[in-house]
Amino acid sequence: MTKEISFEDFLKVDIRIGTIIEVNDFPKAKKPAYQLHIDFGDLGIKKSSAQITDLYTKEALLNKQVSAIVNFKPRQIANFSSECLVLGVYNEEGKVVLLQASKPIKNGEQVN
Repeated sequence: MTKEISFEDFLKVDIRIGTIIEVNDFPKAKKPAYQLHIDFGDLGIKKSSAQITDLYTKEALLNKQVSAIVNFKPRQIANFSSECLVLGVYNEEGKVVLLQASKPIKNGEQVN
């Protein structure tokens, strides 16, 4: 069952569009993951650890636009500080499919 939140709660979540500008393997992660550097325009470049290795190669991710929550507190994952949460959905095989805009968007634009 889904827990209801107020609209004010939703407004606290800052979801932005950004472009992946660097992708690295993350061998110290407990589960297979990449280290991403994402350009959010005026917000700057933020780092994220993302468990998306099943469906995406490093080459396919480079220059891809993604949506991410940018106002979480940084989370230390092994020797890496993850500063945002890239959004995705588990498909029927349990693999993460990224959520992204259907058309190019200016980096840093807020999802409303």
